[in-house]
Amino acid sequence: MKIRALLLLLLIALGGWQLRGEKASIHKLVSIQTDEIYDKLVSTRRGFHTNPELAGKEIRTQKVIAQYLKDLGMEVDTGIYGHSVIGILKGNKPGRKIAWRADMDALPNGFPDKVDFKSKVNGVQHGCGHDVHMAIGLGIAEIMAKNKEAINGTMYFIFQPEEETFVGAREMIANGLFSKIHPDEIYGLHITPLPVGQIMVKPNEMFAYQKRIRIKLKNDLSKEEGRELAKLIYTSLSRSKPNSKPWELQHIVDSKIGLISPNTIYKDYLIMDENFNIYSEKDEFFLEAYLYETNQSNLQSIIPKIKRLIGETKYKDKLLSVTFIPENPIVQNDIKLTTEAINTLNQIYGPDLMAPDYGQVPYFNDDFTYFQQKVPGVYFFLGGSNFNKGIIAMNHAPDFNVDEECIRVGVRSFSSLMIERLNRK
Repeated sequence: MKIRALLLLLLIALGGWQLRGEKASIHKLVSIQTDEIYDKLVSTRRGFHTNPELAGKEIRTQKVIAQYLKDLGMEVDTGIYGHSVIGILKGNKPGRKIAWRADMDALPNGFPDKVDFKSKVNGVQHGCGHDVHMAIGLGIAEIMAKNKEAINGTMYFIFQPEEETFVGAREMIANGLFSKIHPDEIYGLHITPLPVGQIMVKPNEMFAYQKRIRIKLKNDLSKEEGRELAKLIYTSLSRSKPNSKPWELQHIVDSKIGLISPNTIYKDYLIMDENFNIYSEKDEFFLEAYLYETNQSNLQSIIPKIKRLIGETKYKDKLLSVTFIPENPIVQNDIKLTTEAINTLNQIYGPDLMAPDYGQVPYFNDDFTYFQQKVPGVYFFLGGSNFNKGIIAMNHAPDFNVDEECIRVGVRSFSSLMIERLNRK
């Protein structure tokens, strides 16, 4: 296998000769090299899984990643923020600058860990797939390092701590990340319940807009009156397609109503917490709830609508204010880069790799959005489920598990994409 890879590299350098009737290409080489390092990446992923570390405590994780990148001959920086790691790879010639981001932290999680390489840390697990994200990031780094003579420009590998707390990306930026590196584009991914072998992406919003609404009233309502008012607001604001339940995430992979269907139930909705947080504080009475809206243009009308609703009730003189508690921005994929990424991956690996995305996922988000506010970027969903094996990669869920074949798919696909982006004129 290694001899064949060396022959391909030589033939590529000589101008793309034929090998056994196939046109030699950098992407064929990428596939071969990915197969060669696959077992090592699986072992590395399992090491992360066995030794998970919570946000802000990624000490061992940082050491493993930094050493891996140093062994590839990269410049490595661990001084930006917390336990972050930055790997820098310079290609054969000057050119574009591109970043790949992988998150590092695990979850506080007491669910059963149904794998042979169980977490050794009580109450802590990689229940969101960041162990897989890191393995893929390291795999892409190794493929790029093996082929640096065939690429132009500079590749940055950002291993980011504290994603689950939505702190790491923002703090890396605040502590000078983009003074150290200067990417023109940034990319990242997340494991999802899609079937292994599929990648999903779309321009603009991947998730629904998340807001927390706070209604402040005079403190002379009973809890029962508060629940009555909350029910009115919930009923009046909630919106979804007839006979659909977009709050039930188990349907996102359904071929008829899931994300891949034009008839998806995961578009044009506003869903809310049915049970508001109702409490009193000093002389004030509060109703609070999260809501998820797919259409940005509708957000500005929510507060006025709630005020009108309360104004038509017996509580109109009790209302003090209606506000959004500041919440995190959502992932926003650059239109041009996303379209080009889809076209590039389709051209290299055929039409079966990329799955269409017609909806927006509620509840979830990613602080990758803070990088996107500074640098145009694309965030992908990577399939990690294997339904025939009973493996469902539903993040933060009790039976979360991942088919490790997704590591091979991710490394191969995104290494090819990064090479194409760097060598694009």
